[in-house]
Amino acid sequence: MANGSTLWPARWRWPLAAILAWLLAWLLFKGLADHGAPAGLALGSASALGVACSLWGNSWWRRLFIGAGFPLSLAISLASAGATAIPAWAWLLPLGLLLLVYPINAWRDAPLFPTPSDALQELPQHAPMPAGALVLDAGCGAGDGLQALHAAYPEAVLYGMEYSWPLRFLSALRCPWARVRRGDIWLDDWSAYDMVYLFQRPESMTRAALKAGELREGAWLVSLDFEATHLRASAKYRTPGGKMVWLYRAPVVAL
Repeated sequence: MANGSTLWPARWRWPLAAILAWLLAWLLFKGLADHGAPAGLALGSASALGVACSLWGNSWWRRLFIGAGFPLSLAISLASAGATAIPAWAWLLPLGLLLLVYPINAWRDAPLFPTPSDALQELPQHAPMPAGALVLDAGCGAGDGLQALHAAYPEAVLYGMEYSWPLRFLSALRCPWARVRRGDIWLDDWSAYDMVYLFQRPESMTRAALKAGELREGAWLVSLDFEATHLRASAKYRTPGGKMVWLYRAPVVAL
C-alpha cells in the first residue's frame, strides 16, 4: 500500500499537481457561477484555491505556474469567446493573492523551499541539543522545516518566523507544538537561540553570515543546501536526497 506522502500532490510527477490545481479551481469557479455568485467572488475564490494549491510546487516557477494557471486560462477562454462578464478590477485579485503568499520584499530570500522530511535526521549527530534548547526555523514557510526539526529534536522548543502571513498561518496550523510568528528574519535578534536553521538561497547566505555574529557562544547556524562561503564550516553532511547540510558553531570563524 502506498504511504501517505505519495498521496500528497507535491510528491507527484510534474505537471500532475498543476493539472489537479487547475481542475479544482475551474470546478469551484463553475460551481459558484452556476449558482449565481457574483463574477468577482467566483474568480477570487477560484484564484485563492489555485494560490493555495501553489504550495504543491517544489520550485518558484512551478508555484507561479500553478497559482497563475487558472486566471490566465480563464482570461484566454473569455478573450476567445468575446465575453466581458467579469469586471476589469477583478483580474487584480489573483495578483493580490499571489503577493499575499509571496510578498515582494521576501523575493530576495527563498520564496518557498520546503525542507525534505528526512533532510535533518542526521543533524543531532553533528549538533546535539539538550532538552529545552531554543531552535529557530528562520523563514519557516509552510512548516516543513519545523516538522523536520521536531523529528530531529523532539525535546527542543521550536520557533518559526515567516514574513508571509498566509504561510505563517499555515505553518502554525501544521505545527501546533511550535511558536510561529510573522516577522523579518533579518531584523530578528538571533542571540536568544541555541540553533538557527535556514533553507534560503545562495544570495541570502552573505546576510546569514553577518547575522551569525549575533549567535551566543556554542550556538549553531545550520543551512540546508547552501554554504555560507564567508564562514568556516564546523561540520557538514549529505542528506539522503543528495542535499548538503552545513553547520557553523558560534563564535563563527570568517574566511
